Amino acid sequence: MAKCHRNNVDPLILHRIPSASSSSTSLNSFSRSTFRRLILDAISCGGSSRHQRELQQDEEDKTTIGGDELATKSEKLCDLLNLTKMETKKMKKEETLEILKRVAKDLQAEGEKKVMAASEVRLLAKDDAEARVTLAMLGAIPPLVSMIDDSQKNEDALIAYLYALLNLAIGNDANKEAIVRGGAVHKMLKLIESSKPPPNQAISEAIVANFLGLSALDSNKPIIGSSGAIIFLVRALKTSSSQAREDALRALYNLSIHHQNVSFILETDLVPFLLNALGDMEVSERILSVLTNVVSVSEGRRAVGEAAEAFPILVDVLNWNDSEKCQEKAVYILMLMAHKGYGDRRAMIEAGIESSLLELTLVGSPLVQRRASRILESLRAVDKGKQVSAPIYGITCSSSSLSRERNREVRMSDERRAVQQLVQQSLQSNMKRIVKRANFPQDFVTTSQHFTKSLTF
Repeated sequence: MAKCHRNNVDPLILHRIPSASSSSTSLNSFSRSTFRRLILDAISCGGSSRHQRELQQDEEDKTTIGGDELATKSEKLCDLLNLTKMETKKMKKEETLEILKRVAKDLQAEGEKKVMAASEVRLLAKDDAEARVTLAMLGAIPPLVSMIDDSQKNEDALIAYLYALLNLAIGNDANKEAIVRGGAVHKMLKLIESSKPPPNQAISEAIVANFLGLSALDSNKPIIGSSGAIIFLVRALKTSSSQAREDALRALYNLSIHHQNVSFILETDLVPFLLNALGDMEVSERILSVLTNVVSVSEGRRAVGEAAEAFPILVDVLNWNDSEKCQEKAVYILMLMAHKGYGDRRAMIEAGIESSLLELTLVGSPLVQRRASRILESLRAVDKGKQVSAPIYGITCSSSSLSRERNREVRMSDERRAVQQLVQQSLQSNMKRIVKRANFPQDFVTTSQHFTKSLTF
């Protein structure tokens, strides 16, 4: 069979039959052989091509059908898995609800059973927000609050009750409000004050942690602040473990946000204690945060201004280049006090604040630069007051007969002395800080002061 290179074959009518002059043998030969060949070529080439296309189409159809069937099966499998997960989740929720109902019921019981129930509440509410909501709806909060001053209590039971309340309040404002409304604050304070001997450290830390959580809600701040809890928190800040001290400081910050609580804070020695505690980088930012709230009221500014070494301590913070947040808070405190009190400005100048402020206006953060500039503007009023109350440039008002040239020379000389004095104050202030941090002996302090004076003359 002749090999086909194309799917189409020339139409048979294009092959003309030989003329009549040709021999009959040739005609018969052409009619048989040529016609047969043409027919076979058409059948083999065209037919095989169509057959191949049909086979290929069949394969594609099978593949498509197989793919659709596979996709359908996969979708059904996914639906089945999702349904199974939903059923499992539903069953788990139902089981959890039954557990929560049982626990809430056991809180109404007596003896060891309710202590075990409180321990379960503590575990169930620790990491499950839905459990906190459900337990509150089931009435778990009132019995837990009433258990705090149970006459039959023991230390383990108290810790279970306190931490159950603590975990119920996590991230849930409604529960925080319900706990305070139920009288938990006064019961906890009564527990601290009436216990003889005082409760152990674990119970005190649990109460501090509760005050931290409850004080985060704005509506609770005035209630806790007026209850006497601030006195307890200040005492815990001084005597408790590191974690309890941190919790107490954060709780005091929460309470200081409410301005009426500042008066309760000032009834303690918290302000001088916080100022003296500045220097520990880990807690200084929180300390300064509390002080920023304290100086927002006039009584607080007066308390800070009257504290010993308050301004040298705050000016020292301005030089903590490795703590931008502390700088921002310290300069904010000083800005408020400089704006409100003339006497405070004089104390700031005596503490050597001007050189620190000039430096901050150049290298501080944008916020620190703006605040430092505002303080410098306030301090200019002190300089103007000095000029009015004292003879200007060492001459009296009757010296108008002196020439302008003489006045200009005196003015320039006085400006140079002022700059020189500013540099000297800056050097002395920096040297004092270095000596203080290095704990050098007193004779070295005197020597260093003479050395700084010699540098400016």
